[in-house]
Amino acid sequence: MPSFSDLLARGSVVLADGATGTNYQDMGIEPGVAPEEWVFDAPERVGALHRRFAQAGCDLVLTCTFGGSPVRLEDGPLAGRARELNTRASGIARQAVGDDVMVAGSMGPTGQLVEPFGPLTRDACLAAFAEQASALVEGSVDALVLETFFALDEALWAAEAIRGVTDLPLVMSFSFDQGTKTMMGLGPAELTKAAEPLDLAALGANCGRSLADTAQLVAEFVAADLSTPLWIKPNAGVPRVVGGGVEYPEDPESFAVKVGELAARGAKIVGGCCGSTPEHLAALARALGR
Repeated sequence: MPSFSDLLARGSVVLADGATGTNYQDMGIEPGVAPEEWVFDAPERVGALHRRFAQAGCDLVLTCTFGGSPVRLEDGPLAGRARELNTRASGIARQAVGDDVMVAGSMGPTGQLVEPFGPLTRDACLAAFAEQASALVEGSVDALVLETFFALDEALWAAEAIRGVTDLPLVMSFSFDQGTKTMMGLGPAELTKAAEPLDLAALGANCGRSLADTAQLVAEFVAADLSTPLWIKPNAGVPRVVGGGVEYPEDPESFAVKVGELAARGAKIVGGCCGSTPEHLAALARALGR
């Protein structure tokens, strides 16, 4: 099994996977059902998506645990099942992709604002992410990914909690839904400085808005003298409502060209977020010379 550092040491760009939720929508998940529910109710479909990304050429896949912290689950049908969810999802991913593809544990924000703006206290945050991380480690993931964060305090607390239970490679990725700023007004330079003491395996961005905005983010991260590898997983463009559904404007080939350019500008790990299918990732693999 290649490690995260092994993949980076090859010198070529590391290819991460694409979207979870929007692909599940195409696979028939009912409106209002959280993706994590499929870990129990449709594990064969969860595994099938992991397998398709691996077959597309991805070096790593993310577990179906983005919303798997105890805090985020507490008001839904999986309340009290965080440990079971995270270990089970890890096992599904591993069985689907085998030992030649890395499995990274996906950890999203709790969905609560941190104090004093909201109810999330430091102690509650530490406990939640420690529980989720330890369950993912028990499930034998190879790395952990904090993704789609927007509040620096929550991300730093999450990293602290994780370091209390494991020394696995840790990625921290923010969502810049205000162009080149997070919802809390943070830019790449501030996040780069804040992450310096954390010994991260990678730092960067996912989700967000347009690929043009993501290109500017890459430039700002590079200009900030980022010392860790740059992680970039953009959406397949800005979604638009067509008829009764949502469409993403970037087809596999245009997505591959634009994300390939981001790799040429300094991104060391690239993949996709909302709207990116296995076909998008297969096109990106070809664009990267796989």
